[in-house]
Amino acid sequence: MANKSENTNYKVLAENRRARYDFAIEEDLEVGIILLGSEVKSLRLGQSNIAESYASVDDGELWLTNSYIAPYDRAMFGHEERRKRKLLCKQKQLVRMWNATKRDGMTLVPLVMYFNDKGLVKLKIATAKGKKNHDKRASDAARDWGRQKQRLLRHGD
Repeated sequence: MANKSENTNYKVLAENRRARYDFAIEEDLEVGIILLGSEVKSLRLGQSNIAESYASVDDGELWLTNSYIAPYDRAMFGHEERRKRKLLCKQKQLVRMWNATKRDGMTLVPLVMYFNDKGLVKLKIATAKGKKNHDKRASDAARDWGRQKQRLLRHGD
């Protein structure tokens, strides 16, 4: 399997960096997304944001809510910027995500939207549990300690 750096078509469109800080990620999954033509054109220009968006299971289907894709100026038929977009996954994965959200109190958080090596738009979503403030402070302290260890090892003292 080739690395993502070798794939010429692989391109990150939008990333939710805050998700790893606010949530404890349990499991992630790559899903497809149904888009209109003007949305794909806008994504090729790199005009999107998934920072405030979330995924949910409604009526046996997976939906991405509140994601932003800028309107494409030259489109004959435009699109709504923040419409609900249907996500594509296997039925078994959908049932697992529904169980995680309804029974275990987890949240479906989008992590990154990208073009894969075939040029298709994919979305990586994760089942996650929200962190409390003390959990965030503990992860900050662990990250700072890791940086200090690396500095000490580099300088040899």
